[in-house]
Amino acid sequence: MSASVTVRVPAKVNVQLAVGAARPDGFHDLANVFLAVGLYDEVTVTPSPDGLRVTCDGPDADQVPLDRTNLAARAAEALAARYGRTPDVHLHIAKDIPVAGGMAGGSADGAGALLACDALWGTGASREELLGICAELGSDVPFSLVGGAALGTGRGEKLRTLDVGGTFHWVFAMAERGLSTPAVFREFDRLGEGTDIPEPVASEPLLDALAKGDPDALAAAVSNDLQPAALSLFPELAATLAAGRTAGALTALVSGSGPTTAFLARDPESAEKVAETLRSSGTCRAVRTASGPAPGATVLSA
Repeated sequence: MSASVTVRVPAKVNVQLAVGAARPDGFHDLANVFLAVGLYDEVTVTPSPDGLRVTCDGPDADQVPLDRTNLAARAAEALAARYGRTPDVHLHIAKDIPVAGGMAGGSADGAGALLACDALWGTGASREELLGICAELGSDVPFSLVGGAALGTGRGEKLRTLDVGGTFHWVFAMAERGLSTPAVFREFDRLGEGTDIPEPVASEPLLDALAKGDPDALAAAVSNDLQPAALSLFPELAATLAAGRTAGALTALVSGSGPTTAFLARDPESAEKVAETLRSSGTCRAVRTASGPAPGATVLSA
């Protein structure tokens, strides 16, 4: 058995997030087109004589829970329970994905810990088993394991991988504070009260744009049904979106439930120009560039 295992796992941007009405169980049916991008957390797992514990460093690490509510801890517990062992591991998260930013950082850590524990313990779990545990942990966790691009249906956990015909260049602006995903969905429900909310379906022009690697066509097709709710709760995001558009981004949108805003650029040079303008705009806390698609959870060392 290895002394430690490190897994790298990517952030995501939702290039389409179509949201249906609330279901009786409180969840919403989604048509969620995920694209993994090259901002990564690394999760390192080592045996721990003191039982399960979680540590974290990196940007905004102080906002990451270090108890059993952390998805990395829950992933270790779930895999241990499946294979009749105790989750006596130290999980260390080297954080680089924005925290509470709508880029699935917590979900990434859950997928990373699951793959790392599987490798550490030699459980030999199948891909289907791991994806099943991911789906139990949260709607975005399966995609963090898979990476690339995928259409998520149901509450986002049922994945169909998608072809991507090129590299897409993104700029991400981090907001001054976080947004709670449940709060954004509650606001979505409030804003939609009394209206007929259509069944969520994937956009064929968007899927075609991904397959062709066409940034202009993708820019014309992106959408996020949660954006009005995020802007309702965090109106200052409108200024960030406007600054990125003015700087030459092909399109601008809130990433997932926010509050990170995402800007699609034509090429790396354009992305840097947009990033520079956003950094000096006074409308955001930090700016990062990344491209996608990026691979899913990957074992770096074991």
